[in-house]
Amino acid sequence: MRTRIVHAVAGTFILVSLLLSIYININWLWFTAFVGANLLQSSFTKWCLMSDILAKLGVED
Repeated sequence: MRTRIVHAVAGTFILVSLLLSIYININWLWFTAFVGANLLQSSFTKWCLMSDILAKLGVED
């Protein structure tokens, strides 16, 4: 369950930041890059801050 939430949040962040970069300011693409870099980092280290936050909130894995 936690993994699905993490993926949903990451996908939402990417889509929202792309829309913001189109309609508000192109600098929102830095946020998109940050989310992508975090996804890449978590694939190597198997550590994800969002997953830790969800675990502390009591979301089951």
